[in-house]
Amino acid sequence: QVQLVESGGGSVQPGGSLRLSCTASGNTFSIEAMGWYRQVPGKDRELVARISNKDGSSKYADSVKGRFTISRDNAENTVYLQMNSLKSEDTAVYRCAADLMFGVIYWGEGTHVTVSS
Repeated sequence: QVQLVESGGGSVQPGGSLRLSCTASGNTFSIEAMGWYRQVPGKDRELVARISNKDGSSKYADSVKGRFTISRDNAENTVYLQMNSLKSEDTAVYRCAADLMFGVIYWGEGTHVTVSS
């Protein structure tokens, strides 16, 4: 099993920045990729960014390209999501996910991000 602990959410004004962290523990050697998803009430969950543990390649939702950056610290089993130029539409619950073999996914509990003036 894999346990994920997120931190870094909060409230910020439009144009501001936040950095989310997600630290994995347990069978971390089984993780193939990690990512951040977000969800708001009444909408489908959206993949925000994902980074491969194999080659470090990353992908982003079109809505965050150029504003968000996902990175990882393998030694600390931690993935970061740097969010800049935040907009009100970025307000959501952000959840970290770890992709393992055979389609197994582990989820963090989520952290709230509120962008409001």
